[in-house]
Amino acid sequence: MNRDSNAYTFGFAAAMVVVVASVLAFTASSLKDLQQDNVRKEKMQNILATIGIETDREGAEVLFNNYIVSQLALRNDGTVDESVDPFSGIKLALELKKNENEQRFPLYLADVEEDSYYIIPLRGSGLWDAIWGYIALESDRTTIKGAVFDHKAETAGLGAEITQQWFMNRFVGEKVFAADGSLKGILVSKTNNDPKDLDKDDHEVDAISGATITGDGVSDMIYERLTHYQSYLTKNETTAAVAVNE
Repeated sequence: MNRDSNAYTFGFAAAMVVVVASVLAFTASSLKDLQQDNVRKEKMQNILATIGIETDREGAEVLFNNYIVSQLALRNDGTVDESVDPFSGIKLALELKKNENEQRFPLYLADVEEDSYYIIPLRGSGLWDAIWGYIALESDRTTIKGAVFDHKAETAGLGAEITQQWFMNRFVGEKVFAADGSLKGILVSKTNNDPKDLDKDDHEVDAISGATITGDGVSDMIYERLTHYQSYLTKNETTAAVAVNE
């Protein structure tokens, strides 16, 4: 075969494409289980971080099993759907596309040194794409113990700052329900009159300069997700305590 011909060039290029594609497909297939396991453990890390339990990826599963005492898949009315696995059977990105009465809402109940916590997964929209995270509520089911946020494509130095610990710390101690039991959520506010976050009853935290839309997305995400947990969280204390110890 004439190696200087166009036919040889195209044939060689096609063969290389097939070889490279095959190698990439094999590599992706070989690493799929490992990638899924890493995602699963990272999820455990994030859940634990909201209740102050820091761990590396390899230690996440043991600690998760130690501290997470119950996992629930809630319906919109606050009842539990025992047919659904809350951890692996619910993908919020897909659930959000469903009617709210068809969605299932995962809830993780934790017990740390006899203190109980309610951990709620979050998902919403930032400026450019999806944002998500978790918040943990203390045993009063209104005070935030901790929060974790992440994003897909927010602007570095602006909206992407929602992943920084100093921003997430602003939520600690804030209340998501008012004294009368009404849901308030947490407003990420440019006009917050409490920049040092000393007032934990105002349902507000300071916004990130230059990241108004991402901040609004965080506010909307928290409020929208919590509306679906309100029926469960506002049950009487005895019922909630029983659920934690199930």
